[in-house]
Amino acid sequence: MGIKDWFSKGKKAAAENKDAVKDGIDKAGDFVDDKTGGQHSEHVDKGQEVAKDYVENLDEE
Repeated sequence: MGIKDWFSKGKKAAAENKDAVKDGIDKAGDFVDDKTGGQHSEHVDKGQEVAKDYVENLDEE
């Protein structure tokens, strides 16, 4: 199985479990904020939003 096959399977799994993936994105961002003392919160929040938007639009591709 090639890398494209693995990538396609991952995208399909994420599209089928959007809420869980977006929850994981939030938890990861909160973890980073905690470890950095919130010094980069603005950037972390922006990254979370971009990632969640990507996940939300997976099935449109």
